[in-house]
Amino acid sequence: MPRLLALIVSGTGPGHTAGGSLHTPPIERAGVNPYNSGPDSARGRPGSGQPFRQPLRATAPMLRVTKLTDYATVVLTVLAEQAERVHSAAELAERSRVEAATVAKVLKLLAQAGLVESFRGAAGGYRLARPAAHIRLADIVEALEGPLGMTACSVHDGDCGIEAHCGIRAGWQRINDVLLDALNRTTLADMLAPALAPVPKNPKAIPAALVPST
Repeated sequence: MPRLLALIVSGTGPGHTAGGSLHTPPIERAGVNPYNSGPDSARGRPGSGQPFRQPLRATAPMLRVTKLTDYATVVLTVLAEQAERVHSAAELAERSRVEAATVAKVLKLLAQAGLVESFRGAAGGYRLARPAAHIRLADIVEALEGPLGMTACSVHDGDCGIEAHCGIRAGWQRINDVLLDALNRTTLADMLAPALAPVPKNPKAIPAALVPST
């Protein structure tokens, strides 16, 4: 099954496995352990004399691309800033502030997808395989994630056990098409464009008066 864009949690830590598990257990706070039936679990019970405190939850899963895709986009923007020359992997790691091992990994995937060219030898390195304006965000995401899909049925038929009885498939496919269209219309060159200054919500009027010419 292709990796889906829906609810991808990158990285590891409490509640996250190396594969990006969505399981998020409550965080222990003030002696409250939701998985313990020992003395700590009595806190907050009637007659315990301890106030009840709702356990906090770790950061909730959110709709986002993986960190690897994010880092790949950063490395590509560094390449695009000086697209005419070859950059070493060490230079790209230094300029992007991404770890060298991660840079090497994303460069390999980007080269396999035909987005960058690699050159061997003492003066070897990497450069964009085509102009930044011709590299779509969809190309980058698919190179790192595989086919885009909000849900399993958005990509392939037969990947869901309730597909034959589901009435919301068409809705998810419409949402998937909107997201895919946005990624197809946005290029690496667009990502390099400077951010527009925010327009003030309540701009102050500047008093002006016409002065007759003499």
